[in-house]
Amino acid sequence: MREPREMSPGAFAAASRLSAKALRIYAESGLLVPARTDPFTGYRYYRADQLERARLIAALRRIGMPLARVRRAADAGRAAALAAVAAYWREVEADVATRRELTALLLDELSGKEIAMMDVSVRTMPDRVLLSAKRHLTAGELAGWSSRQAELLGDGSVPGLPGIEGAPFLVYHGEVSQDSDGPVEYCRAVPADRAAEIAARFPGLELREDPAHREAYVRLTAAELGAVHGERAFGTLARWAAEQGETPAGPPRQVFFADPRDASPDTPVSDVVGPLPLLP
Repeated sequence: MREPREMSPGAFAAASRLSAKALRIYAESGLLVPARTDPFTGYRYYRADQLERARLIAALRRIGMPLARVRRAADAGRAAALAAVAAYWREVEADVATRRELTALLLDELSGKEIAMMDVSVRTMPDRVLLSAKRHLTAGELAGWSSRQAELLGDGSVPGLPGIEGAPFLVYHGEVSQDSDGPVEYCRAVPADRAAEIAARFPGLELREDPAHREAYVRLTAAELGAVHGERAFGTLARWAAEQGETPAGPPRQVFFADPRDASPDTPVSDVVGPLPLLP
Protein backbone atom coordinates (compact mmCIF):
# COMPACT_ATOMS: atom_id res chain seq x y z
CA MET A 1 0.00 0.00 0.00
CA ARG A 2 1.25 3.46 -0.85
CA GLU A 3 2.63 5.40 2.14
CA PRO A 4 1.04 8.82 2.87
CA ARG A 5 3.28 11.58 1.60
CA GLU A 6 5.35 13.58 4.05
CA MET A 7 4.85 17.31 4.43
CA SER A 8 7.17 19.99 5.74
CA PRO A 9 6.02 21.99 8.79
CA GLY A 10 5.37 25.01 6.57
CA ALA A 11 3.24 23.09 4.08
CA PHE A 12 1.42 21.25 6.86
CA ALA A 13 0.74 24.50 8.72
CA ALA A 14 -0.72 26.11 5.61
CA ALA A 15 -2.92 23.10 4.82
CA SER A 16 -4.15 22.69 8.42
CA ARG A 17 -4.57 26.41 9.21
CA LEU A 18 -2.30 26.01 12.22
CA SER A 19 0.64 28.33 12.82
CA ALA A 20 4.19 27.09 13.23
CA LYS A 21 4.00 28.11 16.88
CA ALA A 22 0.80 26.10 17.40
CA LEU A 23 2.34 23.05 15.71
CA ARG A 24 5.35 23.30 18.01
CA ILE A 25 3.13 23.55 21.12
CA TYR A 26 0.92 20.65 20.04
CA ALA A 27 3.96 18.52 19.20
CA GLU A 28 5.57 19.16 22.59
CA SER A 29 2.31 18.39 24.43
CA GLY A 30 1.66 15.21 22.45
CA LEU A 31 -1.57 16.52 20.96
CA LEU A 32 -0.30 16.44 17.38
CA VAL A 33 2.98 14.52 17.14
CA PRO A 34 5.04 14.78 13.93
CA ALA A 35 5.30 11.59 11.91
CA ARG A 36 9.07 11.87 11.86
CA THR A 37 11.77 14.04 13.36
CA ASP A 38 15.17 14.17 11.70
CA PRO A 39 17.65 12.95 14.35
CA PHE A 40 20.40 15.24 13.07
CA THR A 41 18.58 18.48 12.28
CA GLY A 42 15.59 18.16 14.61
CA TYR A 43 13.38 19.09 11.64
CA ARG A 44 9.82 17.80 11.98
CA TYR A 45 7.83 16.16 9.21
CA TYR A 46 4.11 15.41 9.10
CA ARG A 47 2.01 13.06 7.00
CA ALA A 48 -0.90 14.09 4.83
CA ASP A 49 -3.17 11.69 6.73
CA GLN A 50 -2.62 13.81 9.88
CA LEU A 51 -4.39 16.77 8.28
CA GLU A 52 -7.88 15.71 9.38
CA ARG A 53 -6.83 15.64 13.04
CA ALA A 54 -4.95 18.91 12.66
CA ARG A 55 -7.94 20.65 11.08
CA LEU A 56 -10.23 19.34 13.82
CA ILE A 57 -7.84 20.66 16.48
CA ALA A 58 -7.72 24.04 14.75
CA ALA A 59 -11.52 24.21 14.55
CA LEU A 60 -11.93 23.25 18.21
CA ARG A 61 -9.44 25.89 19.31
CA ARG A 62 -11.19 28.53 17.18
CA ILE A 63 -14.38 28.02 19.20
CA GLY A 64 -12.35 28.37 22.41
CA MET A 65 -12.31 24.78 23.61
CA PRO A 66 -9.56 24.24 26.26
CA LEU A 67 -6.62 22.07 25.21
CA ALA A 68 -7.45 19.22 27.61
CA ARG A 69 -10.93 18.90 26.09
CA VAL A 70 -9.53 19.28 22.56
CA ARG A 71 -7.34 16.26 23.20
CA ARG A 72 -10.26 14.13 24.39
CA ALA A 73 -12.43 15.18 21.46
CA ALA A 74 -9.69 14.60 18.89
CA ASP A 75 -8.88 11.17 20.31
CA ALA A 76 -12.50 10.01 20.52
CA GLY A 77 -13.56 9.73 16.90
CA ARG A 78 -16.03 11.71 14.81
CA ALA A 79 -19.27 10.74 16.62
CA ALA A 80 -17.79 11.38 20.07
CA ALA A 81 -16.24 14.64 18.86
CA LEU A 82 -19.68 15.75 17.68
CA ALA A 83 -21.13 15.10 21.15
CA ALA A 84 -18.15 16.79 22.82
CA VAL A 85 -18.56 19.96 20.73
CA ALA A 86 -22.31 20.11 21.43
CA ALA A 87 -21.74 19.64 25.18
CA TYR A 88 -19.00 22.26 25.25
CA TRP A 89 -21.13 24.83 23.45
CA ARG A 90 -24.06 24.27 25.82
CA GLU A 91 -21.68 25.09 28.67
CA VAL A 92 -20.42 28.21 26.86
CA GLU A 93 -23.96 29.46 26.28
CA ALA A 94 -24.90 28.81 29.92
CA ASP A 95 -21.78 30.65 31.08
CA VAL A 96 -22.53 33.61 28.82
CA ALA A 97 -26.10 33.76 30.13
CA THR A 98 -24.82 33.75 33.72
CA ARG A 99 -22.27 36.47 33.05
CA ARG A 100 -24.94 38.55 31.29
CA GLU A 101 -27.12 38.42 34.40
CA LEU A 102 -24.17 39.15 36.71
CA THR A 103 -23.22 42.09 34.52
CA ALA A 104 -26.78 43.45 34.71
CA LEU A 105 -26.67 43.12 38.50
CA LEU A 106 -23.32 44.91 38.66
CA LEU A 107 -24.56 47.71 36.40
CA ASP A 108 -27.57 48.21 38.67
CA GLU A 109 -25.29 48.42 41.70
CA LEU A 110 -22.87 50.85 40.03
CA SER A 111 -25.70 53.08 38.86
CA GLY A 112 -27.13 53.27 42.37
CA LYS A 113 -30.34 51.48 41.43
CA GLU A 114 -32.26 50.03 44.36
CA ILE A 115 -31.92 46.24 44.22
CA ALA A 116 -34.80 44.30 45.71
CA MET A 117 -33.81 42.28 48.76
CA MET A 118 -34.66 38.62 49.02
CA ASP A 119 -36.56 37.24 52.02
CA VAL A 120 -34.37 36.78 55.11
CA SER A 121 -35.19 34.43 57.99
CA VAL A 122 -33.34 33.75 61.24
CA ARG A 123 -32.92 30.50 63.18
CA THR A 124 -30.83 29.23 66.09
CA MET A 125 -28.40 26.35 65.67
CA PRO A 126 -27.06 24.24 68.59
CA ASP A 127 -23.50 23.21 69.38
CA ARG A 128 -22.45 20.56 66.89
CA VAL A 129 -19.48 18.32 66.08
CA LEU A 130 -18.48 18.53 62.43
CA LEU A 131 -16.58 16.20 60.14
CA SER A 132 -14.93 18.49 57.63
CA ALA A 133 -12.48 18.91 54.78
CA LYS A 134 -10.93 22.21 53.69
CA ARG A 135 -9.39 22.95 50.28
CA HIS A 136 -8.18 25.85 48.20
CA LEU A 137 -10.46 25.76 45.14
CA THR A 138 -11.35 28.07 42.29
CA ALA A 139 -14.92 28.42 41.02
CA GLY A 140 -14.35 25.83 38.31
CA GLU A 141 -13.11 23.24 40.80
CA LEU A 142 -15.67 23.73 43.56
CA ALA A 143 -18.66 21.78 42.20
CA GLY A 144 -16.66 18.64 41.42
CA TRP A 145 -14.88 18.61 44.77
CA SER A 146 -17.99 19.26 46.85
CA SER A 147 -19.88 16.54 44.94
CA ARG A 148 -17.12 14.06 45.78
CA GLN A 149 -17.35 14.98 49.48
CA ALA A 150 -21.12 14.56 49.39
CA GLU A 151 -20.74 11.10 47.84
CA LEU A 152 -18.09 10.14 50.40
CA LEU A 153 -20.25 11.05 53.40
CA GLY A 154 -23.71 10.63 51.96
CA ASP A 155 -23.89 6.92 51.17
CA GLY A 156 -26.13 6.25 54.18
CA SER A 157 -23.42 4.63 56.30
CA VAL A 158 -22.46 7.83 58.18
CA PRO A 159 -24.79 8.72 61.08
CA GLY A 160 -26.01 12.30 61.03
CA LEU A 161 -28.30 14.71 62.84
CA PRO A 162 -31.97 15.17 61.98
CA GLY A 163 -33.40 18.10 60.01
CA ILE A 164 -31.53 21.22 59.01
CA GLU A 165 -28.98 20.62 61.80
CA GLY A 166 -27.69 17.57 59.95
CA ALA A 167 -27.65 19.03 56.42
CA PRO A 168 -24.18 19.30 54.86
CA PHE A 169 -22.86 22.77 54.15
CA LEU A 170 -19.99 24.71 52.66
CA VAL A 171 -18.10 27.42 54.54
CA TYR A 172 -16.53 30.10 52.33
CA HIS A 173 -13.42 31.15 54.22
CA GLY A 174 -12.43 33.38 51.29
CA GLU A 175 -13.66 34.55 47.91
CA VAL A 176 -14.15 31.78 45.35
CA SER A 177 -13.84 32.86 41.72
CA GLN A 178 -11.72 32.18 38.65
CA ASP A 179 -8.82 33.95 40.35
CA SER A 180 -9.48 33.39 44.07
CA ASP A 181 -9.37 29.96 45.70
CA GLY A 182 -11.11 30.35 49.03
CA PRO A 183 -10.39 28.18 50.89
CA VAL A 184 -13.70 26.32 51.09
CA GLU A 185 -14.69 23.87 53.83
CA TYR A 186 -17.18 21.03 53.39
CA CYS A 187 -18.91 20.14 56.68
CA ARG A 188 -21.22 17.41 57.88
CA ALA A 189 -22.54 17.30 61.46
CA VAL A 190 -22.23 13.92 63.23
CA PRO A 191 -23.45 12.66 66.63
CA ALA A 192 -21.01 13.84 69.32
CA ASP A 193 -20.95 10.46 71.07
CA ARG A 194 -19.87 8.70 67.88
CA ALA A 195 -17.70 11.41 66.36
CA ALA A 196 -14.32 9.78 67.07
CA GLU A 197 -15.51 6.43 65.78
CA ILE A 198 -16.82 8.01 62.55
CA ALA A 199 -13.70 10.14 62.03
CA ALA A 200 -11.50 7.05 62.25
CA ARG A 201 -13.12 5.83 59.04
CA PHE A 202 -12.08 8.98 57.18
CA PRO A 203 -8.41 9.75 57.88
CA GLY A 204 -8.42 12.58 55.32
CA LEU A 205 -11.12 14.50 57.21
CA GLU A 206 -11.01 16.40 60.50
CA LEU A 207 -13.31 16.81 63.50
CA ARG A 208 -14.09 20.26 64.84
CA GLU A 209 -16.72 21.97 66.95
CA ASP A 210 -19.32 24.36 65.60
CA PRO A 211 -20.46 26.58 68.49
CA ALA A 212 -24.13 27.42 68.97
CA HIS A 213 -25.14 30.49 67.00
CA ARG A 214 -27.97 32.18 65.16
CA GLU A 215 -28.17 32.13 61.37
CA ALA A 216 -29.71 34.64 58.99
CA TYR A 217 -30.52 32.82 55.78
CA VAL A 218 -32.00 33.19 52.31
CA ARG A 219 -33.69 30.10 50.89
CA LEU A 220 -33.09 29.13 47.26
CA THR A 221 -35.02 26.79 44.99
CA ALA A 222 -33.43 24.35 42.56
CA ALA A 223 -33.93 26.87 39.75
CA GLU A 224 -32.14 29.55 41.77
CA LEU A 225 -28.92 27.62 42.36
CA GLY A 226 -26.11 29.36 40.55
CA ALA A 227 -23.94 32.43 40.57
CA VAL A 228 -26.62 35.07 39.96
CA HIS A 229 -29.05 34.21 42.76
CA GLY A 230 -26.15 33.27 45.01
CA GLU A 231 -24.65 36.73 44.51
CA ARG A 232 -28.03 38.33 45.22
CA ALA A 233 -28.47 36.20 48.35
CA PHE A 234 -25.06 37.06 49.80
CA GLY A 235 -25.67 40.73 48.97
CA THR A 236 -29.08 40.59 50.65
CA LEU A 237 -27.58 39.11 53.83
CA ALA A 238 -24.89 41.80 53.96
CA ARG A 239 -27.49 44.60 53.56
CA TRP A 240 -29.85 42.98 56.05
CA ALA A 241 -27.09 42.65 58.67
CA ALA A 242 -26.10 46.30 58.23
CA GLU A 243 -29.71 47.48 58.51
CA GLN A 244 -30.33 45.32 61.62
CA GLY A 245 -27.05 46.30 63.28
CA GLU A 246 -25.96 42.65 63.33
CA THR A 247 -22.30 41.60 63.44
CA PRO A 248 -21.36 38.40 61.55
CA ALA A 249 -20.12 35.56 63.74
CA GLY A 250 -18.16 33.81 61.02
CA PRO A 251 -17.70 33.46 57.27
CA PRO A 252 -20.74 32.86 55.02
CA ARG A 253 -22.09 29.38 54.40
CA GLN A 254 -24.33 27.50 52.04
CA VAL A 255 -26.46 24.65 53.38
CA PHE A 256 -27.77 21.89 51.09
CA PHE A 257 -30.84 20.12 52.50
CA ALA A 258 -32.19 18.53 49.30
CA ASP A 259 -30.68 17.08 46.12
CA PRO A 260 -31.28 19.58 43.29
CA ARG A 261 -30.91 16.81 40.70
CA ASP A 262 -34.13 15.20 41.95
CA ALA A 263 -36.04 18.42 42.68
CA SER A 264 -38.49 20.35 40.55
CA PRO A 265 -37.37 23.91 39.69
CA ASP A 266 -39.53 25.54 42.39
CA THR A 267 -38.52 23.14 45.19
CA PRO A 268 -36.38 24.69 47.99
CA VAL A 269 -33.01 22.95 48.14
CA SER A 270 -30.43 25.28 49.72
CA ASP A 271 -29.91 28.13 52.20
CA VAL A 272 -27.34 30.89 51.82
CA VAL A 273 -26.35 31.63 55.43
CA GLY A 274 -24.73 34.39 57.45
CA PRO A 275 -23.80 33.18 60.98
CA LEU A 276 -24.71 35.54 63.85
CA PRO A 277 -23.84 35.55 67.57
CA LEU A 278 -26.35 34.28 70.08
CA LEU A 279 -28.44 36.94 71.72
CA PRO A 280 -27.41 37.76 75.31
